[in-house]
Amino acid sequence: MISITVLALVFGVIFLAELPDKTALAGLVLGTRYRASYVFAGVAAAFTLHVVLAVAAGSALTLLPQRLVHALTGVLFLGGAAMLLLKKGDEDEEVRRPQDQSFWKVAGTGFMLILVAEFGDLTQIMTANLAARYDDPLSVGLGAVLGLWAVAGLGIVGGKALMKRVPLGLITKIAALVMLTLGAWTLYEAVAG
Repeated sequence: MISITVLALVFGVIFLAELPDKTALAGLVLGTRYRASYVFAGVAAAFTLHVVLAVAAGSALTLLPQRLVHALTGVLFLGGAAMLLLKKGDEDEEVRRPQDQSFWKVAGTGFMLILVAEFGDLTQIMTANLAARYDDPLSVGLGAVLGLWAVAGLGIVGGKALMKRVPLGLITKIAALVMLTLGAWTLYEAVAG
């Protein structure tokens, strides 16, 4: 059964963490050059693969003692918050233009870009942490994939307008605050038992 609460929490955390990421900017670049639906298909498929891998890793963590899992995920959340706060601004990466703009070429470019750029990325690690924390792989996986797809869609279709209205630094600080809160709460649960 899907927990709407877990799904919504995971969606929010992953959405905020992914907004300032380089892959959102890469989606924006691809979206300005190619048909948006083709780009989104490739990006969405890559994000789905990453979430499946992260949820599987997080679910394996649930086999460990609960206090240890809470302590580990709490520390990783705090580390993720530190990464967001200390991260330097990424320059726009150059994306090579496919020779033709067929669905398979464009979707394949988006898929490969996200597949490589997101492997071991903060949101993938966070998804594994959340899967371990909540022991609800379906809700966590669905929340994470919807959060990533939402950021990809925004980046592809309306990224320029969003960045003009909401400073990237503010988005990063909100994501870091959410992660700090989750990390502190999880560590508290590990200590309190």
